[in-house]
Amino acid sequence: MMKAKSGFTLVEILIVVVILGILAAIVIPQFTEASSEAKLSSLVTDLSSVRSQIELYKIQHNDNLPGVTNGTHTGAAGFVLALTGKTDIFGAAVPITTTTDCYGPYLMKIPTNQFVDSDGTAEGTAATPPIVTDGSVGWYFNTDTGAFHACDTAAHAAL
Repeated sequence: MMKAKSGFTLVEILIVVVILGILAAIVIPQFTEASSEAKLSSLVTDLSSVRSQIELYKIQHNDNLPGVTNGTHTGAAGFVLALTGKTDIFGAAVPITTTTDCYGPYLMKIPTNQFVDSDGTAEGTAATPPIVTDGSVGWYFNTDTGAFHACDTAAHAAL
């Protein structure tokens, strides 16, 4: 008598491989979409945090925006310094070791815009917004209105 051999046939193995391929084709695009959604969620959270700190700064500095010292705009670097350092009531930077008559810091650092991988900030007005095309700037601050936006290098415009 002949003994029957046990095991899988080539056809059975091919069917399993095809099923696994179909499942992978369905699941992998969903992970890619989840990554984009996570970036967008992070961006929205970062915008909300920075905008609330700008409002707090205005309240504590007699309605002056960060980056304005004694009525003079100090540029994007002044904006970053005002939010990440300590300032007096007029918006002038004071040593970080100062403990009296000063405000801040409002943020540990400017967050990174993950869509352009930059924490750089450009400053401008509604009439003269900055033109940045190299992806080096993740944020835009409007010195007229105090609006803070994320920059999208594909459109070169504020989101």
